[in-house]
Amino acid sequence: MKILITGSSGLIGSEAVRYFGLKGNEIFGIDNNLRKFFFGTNGDTSWNLLELKKMPINFTHYDVDIRDRVKINELVKKIKPDAIIHCAAQPSHDLAAKIPFEDFDTNAGGTLNLLEAARQYCLESPFVFLSTNKVYGDAPNEIELVEQEMRWEYKSNEFSHGINETMRIDQTKHSLFGASKTAADILTQEYGLYFNMPTVCFRGGCLTGPAHSSAELHGFLSYIVKCAVTNKHYTIFGYKGKQVRDQIHSNDVVMAIEQFIINPKIGAVYNLGGGKENSASILECISILENKHGYKLNFTLSDENRIGDHICYYSDLRKFKNDYPKWDITYTLGKIISEIVDAHEQKKS
Repeated sequence: MKILITGSSGLIGSEAVRYFGLKGNEIFGIDNNLRKFFFGTNGDTSWNLLELKKMPINFTHYDVDIRDRVKINELVKKIKPDAIIHCAAQPSHDLAAKIPFEDFDTNAGGTLNLLEAARQYCLESPFVFLSTNKVYGDAPNEIELVEQEMRWEYKSNEFSHGINETMRIDQTKHSLFGASKTAADILTQEYGLYFNMPTVCFRGGCLTGPAHSSAELHGFLSYIVKCAVTNKHYTIFGYKGKQVRDQIHSNDVVMAIEQFIINPKIGAVYNLGGGKENSASILECISILENKHGYKLNFTLSDENRIGDHICYYSDLRKFKNDYPKWDITYTLGKIISEIVDAHEQKKS
């Protein structure tokens, strides 16, 4: 197969390059390291690109901005990929408020550029879009919670498996990032349903792994590990540090993508995260780092939470598992944290 991957030097993109490349596919990567512009040196993904170029895979890299409609159109026309995996994004909901045009042009405009090029030149090729749970805005915060010693938890058994795809996406505060990703999400669905294209929106929880170029404004788990390993101060924003997220390893994300490419659907939508088993609060992550890995985090707690932030969110995975029964989570939360700790220890040394 010829597979086009945007954001190919980022966390999920680079994982996809490695995974599908080692299976003998011809990989075309699009990445102009815009993440470094968004987050400074902490967001620099050039090291990932260098590693990918060393691998024994058929990989061609294009230093192209997905906002460049002409170049994206030319590339898709030239390659005519058998599948497109769209990972490139401005991923921070805090940063989006400071750069609203760059955020929207990247997330919504870039996605539209790719979708339209795909419609013109590879209509039947599966189109995978890495969306986000931020399309639900702060609607999940309306669910009644109970406060436990280390975390917030859903009170009703209705949410015992987490948030499913029926959660509303409008009449809720998203952050500008959430709004731009929602626009891209709806566009991806619409191209699937209107033009009968095989598209999917994976509404991700916290996607993570050792290849994450994390920063304070994005990449919660990797960044908190980085701070602990390097003895850097960490600020917890609101909710007593008991806010909960589910963590999914980048390899498990790519395995889900593979299942969709093998058996695509029209205009599909799935929540994709670690689920309840891989969920943890900030305080719980801090405890794991100290008790299992010996790193005591230097942190302070701010009373002010991030605007539109979720108090408790973990993904209900039952819809995807039902449609794709060969897929399941393979990386436990403990294994994920251990891998990230090892990666940051190696960088430190």
